[in-house]
Amino acid sequence: MTTTKHLDMGCGSTPRNPYNCDKVYGIDIIEQEMSDFIYEQCNVVLEPLPFKESTFDSVSAYDFLEHIPRFAIINNQTQFPFINFMNEAFRVLKPGGVFYAITPCYPRAEAFVDPTHVNFISRKTHTYFTKPNLGAVVYGFNGKFDIIKVKTIKSSQGFDKNYSPLVKLIKNIVYTILYKKKTHILWEFKAVKD
Repeated sequence: MTTTKHLDMGCGSTPRNPYNCDKVYGIDIIEQEMSDFIYEQCNVVLEPLPFKESTFDSVSAYDFLEHIPRFAIINNQTQFPFINFMNEAFRVLKPGGVFYAITPCYPRAEAFVDPTHVNFISRKTHTYFTKPNLGAVVYGFNGKFDIIKVKTIKSSQGFDKNYSPLVKLIKNIVYTILYKKKTHILWEFKAVKD
């Protein structure tokens, strides 16, 4: 039986595992001390992910993409950290592996409230990384994703795939009352590797 592996980006002390993989890995810029998952400290703006190509069945990024700058000057050279991150996420996914991300969606206030939000994702940003457009190729993107799902969601809808149907129903009712507007966007992409 094959062991499945999941990587949660910006995991903090509680990595998520939306596809119930057998092994869970976490990456964060802040050092974490946890024993129930495999943790690596990494600054994805400056460093490649510390994993071999085609390691993971899935990679998630919950409220993470908005913290990755779109561009930066590093060693007197223009870099595109968001493009680099998407390249790295693609690189570490197995063929057919799934990239799952939830992030605040422009123009909602949630995209701007946190002063560390520097990357504003809109309803069309995904077209730069998905077939047939792949618009980010001109900026150095060398991956290719098929769209499984792209949709706007309420603040924490889609975050808790591991809950029972009853708990999901109760949470959805609570969030519908508290958060009437859809504030986030969900990306679910499949890595296409020839």
